[in-house]
Amino acid sequence: MTAVTETIEPAAIRLIPTAHITEPALRPLADNDQDRALLAELEGLTSSRLSMPMMPAGVVASELLTEAAGHGHSYVNAAFCYVRPDGNRFNGGDRGAWSCTIGENAARTAQAEVVFRLTRELDNVGVYDNVTSYREVFAGFMGPFNDIRGEIGAVYLDPDPAIAYPAGQALAAGLFNQGSNGILYSSVRAAGGTCLVAFRPNLVQNIRLGAMLTFRWAGSRQPEIL
Repeated sequence: MTAVTETIEPAAIRLIPTAHITEPALRPLADNDQDRALLAELEGLTSSRLSMPMMPAGVVASELLTEAAGHGHSYVNAAFCYVRPDGNRFNGGDRGAWSCTIGENAARTAQAEVVFRLTRELDNVGVYDNVTSYREVFAGFMGPFNDIRGEIGAVYLDPDPAIAYPAGQALAAGLFNQGSNGILYSSVRAAGGTCLVAFRPNLVQNIRLGAMLTFRWAGSRQPEIL
């Protein structure tokens, strides 16, 4: 049985590629709300965020956020609908989650998490020549979260995804089925950092954008961050 911590976090950070910051781009393409709604409907024909047949098996359309949630609702929906086949540390391939970082080291921790993921992709091709831009997305959270920060040496916190992810996904599935909001855990990629994974879209509140960061690999596994 994991501990539960009441959490109030006004500025959790998630980094998303700037190529996915698309919502404002619709505004200059339409003269009014009616035309903008038509564009959104057209997008929905091929978007797994909005189209039921293309959504992962574990996501229900009724739980996704609507425009009433305000700017940024599409970023939240995308996190739950666009899923890696093998999943991540605390979500399987049938349902995504909102993973972010919190605390005074949140920015540094978020950057370390991105560096790990992108460097792992470059490891697969053996060429460290890449430039990718990300944008900070801030969100607020309030409520109880299962807290495993004290579980030193737990299998699901192993640095190796092949070891950790199956165990973490099993833990997350069990907690989700019990009604859990999500998990607080110590970052595996940044010493002293804290990560939060939210299991449900409606937990992600007050979305707003922060700084843009560029990660540049120029021949080595360690990128420059601008």
